[in-house]
Amino acid sequence: MALSKEDADWAFNAYEAISPRLPQAVFSDRYETAETLGDIAKHFDTFLLDSFGVLNIGATAIPGAAERIEELRALGKRIIVVTNAAGYPKHVQIAKYKKLGFEFAAEDIVSSRGTALAAIAKAPDYTWGLMAAPGFGLDELDHLDTRFLEDNAAVYDAVDAFLLLGSSIWTEARQSLLEASLNRNPRPVFVGNPDIVAPVEAGLTRQPGHYAHRLADATGVEPRFFGKPFSNIFEQAFMRLGGNFDPARTVMVGDTLHTDILGGRAAGVKTALISDYGSLAETDVKAAIKASNIVPDYVLSRP
Repeated sequence: MALSKEDADWAFNAYEAISPRLPQAVFSDRYETAETLGDIAKHFDTFLLDSFGVLNIGATAIPGAAERIEELRALGKRIIVVTNAAGYPKHVQIAKYKKLGFEFAAEDIVSSRGTALAAIAKAPDYTWGLMAAPGFGLDELDHLDTRFLEDNAAVYDAVDAFLLLGSSIWTEARQSLLEASLNRNPRPVFVGNPDIVAPVEAGLTRQPGHYAHRLADATGVEPRFFGKPFSNIFEQAFMRLGGNFDPARTVMVGDTLHTDILGGRAAGVKTALISDYGSLAETDVKAAIKASNIVPDYVLSRP
């Protein structure tokens, strides 16, 4: 289930290339190592968990992850999934987790999709061009005036703004149509998934963040990103926790330095990097930390 070294290196370098657009944070110069979340549980009351690389790789659960979640809950820990998986409505996410052996309620999941929709609720009454798979319908989006972005250039030119949620059926031809339309008429671009890539069983899939950074370079339009490592998704998670949570006893757990660890540190919580699964599984983790200057509080072998 590990990425190839070639894929892992490509992903790391792709994130390094866009680092000027990412939040800034101050890090310690050292980290602690441990085997699992159980080994650091005494230090924390709240665990914010990434999905890919922490709970699952694609459609496969990481061995022992579901049992670890239940162990933490039995200790009285609060568990919230903080995910950039914006292509799926929440009920699909819940069903997917259940199939993998995880029991999460709606209030246990904070997604970049929901974060983007919260911002859209405060935006003008736009007609939105939508990067998403029509197969999921418009669940959670039916209150918006949307047009799916497919292969008709006129649709791109007719909308007021763009919402990038899922790229599973996105193509290079559609990317060219979007860039050309924005060059003709710059308009707002909301990105509901800042990830450049996501790990699946076969390797890496390109995510909306990959295409958003490309269009920014090609058009000069600076997208608005919603999700890790940006503060907006953490603000949503903190609202879910209420006013009594302690950032010093809250840890963001993830498999990527540039999203989970950078985002958690910038948001003011502790961080733990999973090293044996996900984006860094075939990488020299110590070298990656040194090269990026993004230092977690903990490096864990597995969840």
